[in-house]
Amino acid sequence: MEPRIAYGKVAPGALQAMQGLEEYVRGSGLPQGLLELVRTRASQINRCAYCLDMHTKDARANGESEQRLYALGAWRETPFYSERERAALSWTEALTLLAQDPVSDELYAEVRGQFSEREIVDLTLAIVAINGWNRLGVGLRSVPGTYQPRRQD
Repeated sequence: MEPRIAYGKVAPGALQAMQGLEEYVRGSGLPQGLLELVRTRASQINRCAYCLDMHTKDARANGESEQRLYALGAWRETPFYSERERAALSWTEALTLLAQDPVSDELYAEVRGQFSEREIVDLTLAIVAINGWNRLGVGLRSVPGTYQPRRQD
């Protein structure tokens, strides 16, 4: 498999803009483990192999268990996730699949019960970012397999 376009080389300003959003999300105060679950779940839905490779590696490097990563696609049927994580995963699925159904007031109330307004904005931006990366990865065919996680200090 070959990439269609090396978008970072062709449009470095676009890559810089996406990285700016990532920097904001990383600095938001949301736990890294939660962010990796959200990134992985959206990438599963969007079938982005590059992002799945990256974020499962990052999650493991951050201490995430294999069991929780393997079960993420069926998270509703498992006891492995906290209520806060469940709310974030529901929000992730709703925003990633936005064209299928509107975001209900009930879902918003569930998320609001677990996150502050600021955290909801930050979580939403994390979902916006991973969906953007997924579209770049799938559309322009980023090739998985070479990513190595940063060392955790």
